[in-house]
Amino acid sequence: MDVDWFDFELPERLIAQTPLLERTASRLLALNKRTGEIEHRTFTDLEQYVQAGDVLVLNDTRVMPARLMGMKSDTGAKVELLLLKQLEGDRWETLARPAKRLKVGTALSFGDDGNGNPLLRASIEEEGDMGARVIRFEYEGIFPELLDRLGEMPLPPYIKERLEEKERYQTVYSKHEGSAAAPTAGLHFTKAFLERLQNKGVKIAYVTLHVGLGTFRPMSAEKVEDHEMHAEYYELDETNAKLIREAKAEGARIIAVGTTSSRTLETVAQRFGDKPIQACTGWTSIFIFPGYAFKLVDALLTNFHLPKSTLVMLVSALAGRDRIMAAYQAAIAEEYRFFSFGDAMFIY
Repeated sequence: MDVDWFDFELPERLIAQTPLLERTASRLLALNKRTGEIEHRTFTDLEQYVQAGDVLVLNDTRVMPARLMGMKSDTGAKVELLLLKQLEGDRWETLARPAKRLKVGTALSFGDDGNGNPLLRASIEEEGDMGARVIRFEYEGIFPELLDRLGEMPLPPYIKERLEEKERYQTVYSKHEGSAAAPTAGLHFTKAFLERLQNKGVKIAYVTLHVGLGTFRPMSAEKVEDHEMHAEYYELDETNAKLIREAKAEGARIIAVGTTSSRTLETVAQRFGDKPIQACTGWTSIFIFPGYAFKLVDALLTNFHLPKSTLVMLVSALAGRDRIMAAYQAAIAEEYRFFSFGDAMFIY
C-alpha cells in the first residue's frame, strides 16, 4: 500500500495558527462511516450524535514544557532539544537540532544560575536517525521544576504564531504530565460541555497515553507496511477498565476522543484478546491502517491531520480511505481549520 495514497493538497491558509477564543466554537464535520454521508455542524452539535450509555474515552495526559533551548558547551552554538520519553533516571529520548553537529559525547548546557553556571547540563550518549538522540542530564535540584523554568511548550513546527496562553495547549482534564504533544482532539472540550454530555447520560472514561515520537514522526517509508511506530507509554486503571468493559458488554458505543485514545484502546483490546479487558500499563507501538479491524472503538472524535501521516491512515482504517479523502476534500472546500488548533471531525 503506497504512502502517496494518503496524500492531498492542503492550502497553507487553512492551517490553524492560534486556538479559537472559545474552545467549543470549532466547527464539526460529521462523517457516517457506513454511508459516507457528511454533515457540516458546530462542535457543540456533538451532543446530537451521542446518546445515553455511550462512553467517551479521553486521554488525560498533560504536555510537558518539553522544548529546551540551549547551547554546545564548547562553542556556544545554539541547540534545541525536544524531550520525548524518559528512559531511566536522567536519560531521555529526544529530538535534537541541528542533529548533524550533535555527536556522542557532545556536552550541552541550558539556562544560567546567575553566576555564569548552567542550570542544566547534558551529554549525548546515543545517536539515532532523523535527529533522535539519547541524552543524559546533570543538575542540582528537582528536574521537573527546572523543566518548568527552562522549557517551552512544544508546539508543532507548522504553528508559527506564539501561544500567549500555555493552557490552551492542554486539555481541561489533563492530569498526568509526560507528553511531548497535546492530544488535540480533546482541546475542543470545556468542563461545562462535558457536564452537559454527562447530564444526557454519556459516560466519561479516561486512559493515559504520553504522546511521543510514535504519534507525530513523519512517514519515512514508501510503503505503509514498512513503517515502524515508536513506542509510547500508556495506562488504564481498573475504574476506567470496568466502565469500558461493562459498556461494551451491554452493547454501548465506545467513542474515542483522539487517535491517541484509539491506539490505547486497541492496544488493550489486542492485549486481552477474547477476554474482558483489565487494568494495565505498558508500551504501545501499534500502527493502525486500512485493513485493521477495530475491536473496542466504535466511533472517533478527531481533528484533521497532515497529508500522508499515520493519523490519516488510522482514520482511514475506521471509515475507509475513499470516504476519508472525500471528507477531507469537503473540509478543504468549506475552509475548515486544520491540524492541532483546527476544527473537529466526528466519525460514527
